[in-house]
Amino acid sequence: MSAANTAVPAPLDTALPNPVPGDEHDQCPVTDVLRRVGDKWTVLVVVLLGQRPHRFNELHRGIETISQRMLTRTLRGLEEDGLVHREVFATIPPSVQYSLTPLGRSLLEPLAGLARWAIEHQPAIAASRRVNTLGPRTA
Repeated sequence: MSAANTAVPAPLDTALPNPVPGDEHDQCPVTDVLRRVGDKWTVLVVVLLGQRPHRFNELHRGIETISQRMLTRTLRGLEEDGLVHREVFATIPPSVQYSLTPLGRSLLEPLAGLARWAIEHQPAIAASRRVNTLGPRTA
C-alpha cells in the first residue's frame, strides 16, 4: 500500500491504516496482481502454458468457452505484465506460440497453493454458503 507497506514480507505482518485509503489500495502491488490473476481466464491460461508452450488456436480449443477476443486480451495483458512470451514464426501463414516467462513460471507455485487451499476448504465454503443463503440476513 503506502511506501512503508510495499516492502512488507507478508501482508499480515503490518497493520493497515483504518480506514484504508482508496488510492493506496488501488496502487498496492498485491491489489494489482490480484486484478490480473482474479479475472475469469488468466489462471486457466497460465496453468495451460505452465504445462508447455501453446499456439493461439491450441489455447482457444483448450478453453471451451473463451472467445478469441477474450483470449487475445488475456494473452496481451499477461505479455504486458511480463508473464507470457509471444514468439512469431516466419511461416506462411505466420504462426505464433505463447510460453511462460521465468516470471510467469514463478506464479505457478502460489497458484498451486491457492488451488490446494480452495480444494481443501471447498466443502466448508459450500456449507457456509448454503447456511447463509437460506437464513434471514440482518445488517
